[in-house]
Amino acid sequence: MRFASHSLIPPGNQLRVPQNSTPVIFIIGPTAAGKTRLAVALAQRFSGEIVNADSRQVYRHMDIGTAKPTPQERAQVPHHLLDLLDPGQDFSLGSFLSLARAQIQKLHEENKLPIVAGGTGQYVFGLLEGWQVPEVPPDPAFREAKQQEAERLGGQVLYRELQGIDPERAAELDPRNVRRVIRALEIHRASQRLPSEFPRRASLVTNPLVIGLGLARDTLYQRIDSRVDGMMAGGFLDEVRSLAQMGYPMGKGPLASPGYRELGQHLAGEIDLPEAVQRTKFQTHRLARRQGTWFKAGDSRITWLDADQPDLDEQAGDHVGRFLASLPAVVK
Repeated sequence: MRFASHSLIPPGNQLRVPQNSTPVIFIIGPTAAGKTRLAVALAQRFSGEIVNADSRQVYRHMDIGTAKPTPQERAQVPHHLLDLLDPGQDFSLGSFLSLARAQIQKLHEENKLPIVAGGTGQYVFGLLEGWQVPEVPPDPAFREAKQQEAERLGGQVLYRELQGIDPERAAELDPRNVRRVIRALEIHRASQRLPSEFPRRASLVTNPLVIGLGLARDTLYQRIDSRVDGMMAGGFLDEVRSLAQMGYPMGKGPLASPGYRELGQHLAGEIDLPEAVQRTKFQTHRLARRQGTWFKAGDSRITWLDADQPDLDEQAGDHVGRFLASLPAVVK
């Protein structure tokens, strides 16, 4: 593979990385930290292309509310795994891992540097750690029935059901993560096998560099609030109205994301617009806190950078340049 690192390799030279090195850059962190902007800057500098790792940006028609890369950003650098499905369709972790691994391999074959950018921790660590997810298609009716059961009786009921079926898998899950508990029950129902019996590891990313963007909580919340205000000015309410007119129920599936539910409640006459906007900001704060449970400051695999520093691009570029130069390579 060949990557141009302008700060470390003399002009006109090429850094050739052997096939088995398979370097991948990950840009992670909470929502509104600036992952997309940094990923674009690094992709331009190092002949890279961006692989989306945001579970909502795979959906069409959800551009503003998911802070999808702008047309200008997508024109600057190729982006992959965006706009794959309509909001009424299911997209699983297994689907993401299969598509992302294939795209990363394709980019390596094309001598491009894969830059995985996104805030969905499951997606990031599934790739990073080589998770193997059972190829069991989603069962919407089963999921809906179990979700209603959890809402009626409490999530612990489903967790105890899973404990009775597969205590090993149950021990690996947070009882509060009802969606993952339902998925484990769904796998058992469809396959008649214990979820814990399925292989857990596929191919690992052999040479990852994980750059995390961190911010003080107050600063992050200010960024989130400013972003929501910008979304509203940019037509977020019209986007939600259009989705509702297409027949998609706000608050269901991917449209349970912050903003879609709240603005849908406003359009239904349940709350006024200022209240909907304020709730959107609070729900996005909650999302950022949940992302923090995946992206921990003490994780030694992550190189953390202060997202508020004016020379962030230069700092990150230096890390990437040193990382690529450290791989087995021949400069010609």
